[in-house]
Amino acid sequence: MEAGDFKDFAKAMTDYIAEYLENIRDRPVVPSVKPGYLRPLVPEQAPEQAEPWTAVMADIERVVMSGVTHWHSPRFHAYFPTANSYPAIVADMLSGAIACIGFTWIASPACTELEVVMLDWLGQMLGLPECFLARSGGEAGGVIQGTASEATLVALLGAKSRTMQRVKEQHPEWTDTEILSKLVAYCNKQAHSSVERAGLLGGVKMRSLKPDNKHRLRGDILNEAIDEDIKKGLIPFYVVATLGTTSSCTFDALDEIGDVCAARDVWLHVDAAYAGSAFICPEYRYLMKGVEKADSFNFNPHKWMLVNFDCSAMWLKQPRWIVDAFNVDPLYLKHDQQGSAPDYRHWQIPLGRRFRALKLWFVLRLYGVENLQKHIRKHIALAHLFERLCTSDERFEIVEEVTMGLVCFRLKGSNDTNEELLRRINGRGKIHLVPSKIDDVYFLRLAICSRFSEDSDIHISWEEIKHSADEVLAQK
Repeated sequence: MEAGDFKDFAKAMTDYIAEYLENIRDRPVVPSVKPGYLRPLVPEQAPEQAEPWTAVMADIERVVMSGVTHWHSPRFHAYFPTANSYPAIVADMLSGAIACIGFTWIASPACTELEVVMLDWLGQMLGLPECFLARSGGEAGGVIQGTASEATLVALLGAKSRTMQRVKEQHPEWTDTEILSKLVAYCNKQAHSSVERAGLLGGVKMRSLKPDNKHRLRGDILNEAIDEDIKKGLIPFYVVATLGTTSSCTFDALDEIGDVCAARDVWLHVDAAYAGSAFICPEYRYLMKGVEKADSFNFNPHKWMLVNFDCSAMWLKQPRWIVDAFNVDPLYLKHDQQGSAPDYRHWQIPLGRRFRALKLWFVLRLYGVENLQKHIRKHIALAHLFERLCTSDERFEIVEEVTMGLVCFRLKGSNDTNEELLRRINGRGKIHLVPSKIDDVYFLRLAICSRFSEDSDIHISWEEIKHSADEVLAQK
């Protein structure tokens, strides 16, 4: 494909994308296809001769869109949002054109330097303490990871490296294997499954602690668990505090947990994957009180801050522990400016990395902080609207306090009734929800996911839920 065809193809695709997103309400949220639907729609082998771009465009609806779940539909309420905006789409286009692999500073200086500055911009927007920012003049700074799962694992490996060094100094006679067998990490039982997975990948014990009656991990619960493990000869080294759990968006008591970790010399990592975006609004920062006590902090602009996947922002007070844990330095990756700027390959698990800071830069400039705050506040207001609709119907109950853009609700009655309710709702195909269960209570989650969502969309979703509830209760 030459430049002329590229321009025509790109213009046609831009028109298609805008048309798709602006009219996304008209599409069924979830496709009705079955596994294996796509293979019969395409040839058995790749074409020998080049096809015109118009042939590819003609196949998008038939092959791709027929099997797409439309995450940006205002009728999509499952999981948590995944962000999407025109500035981020255009930035990814430029990133694809530059196509650098920014593993070292010299591999593309702009790729590294824009990331350093954007993570400082973003940290200031959240109200993170200066001790996390590169502009503080120390070693601290931010990095864009692919996902919060990666950030949790990276922090765990840094904590492991730090603790191994400390214990070796105290007990030079202990082998690495002996020390590793004693390491233990902690999280809320309601923490994301990726935290448990980080323990498995890191080869350490990960204890999931039972939270309080509001599903928050508290300082006294953590303290008690650490005391138990020290008596068993174990070495506590890492704690994950979750701000906005996946099941119900509850917030661990970060301030209390921070005090325990500081007293015990345990690495504290904050996972604020979804809810962290809300901290750009000053009125929600009380939920991250104590963040200055953390060693690392992570949230996903690609969830709720209009930056397309993947863009998971992570800050480290002492990145040297990560760098030391990952430092493999072959001659072909060395350069004259080493030490003057971060080589981000040492801050992550993969070697290669895309120019992801571009989409952060585009979104922050083309929206501005004020409009991003409006976006967050609007989603939270829509969640409270749905909460009011629920509480106005005596058949329903709210399971968790609504603080962000998620409402956890259920029909009063048995788990079976609510499982049937979800089957009915999703079976009708007008809206899409997923369930969760805490302490054997099954409930439905309604997340505000689309940047196109309006009050009218919430009323439509509520009518769908009520209609399904009428059918379920009529059967009883």
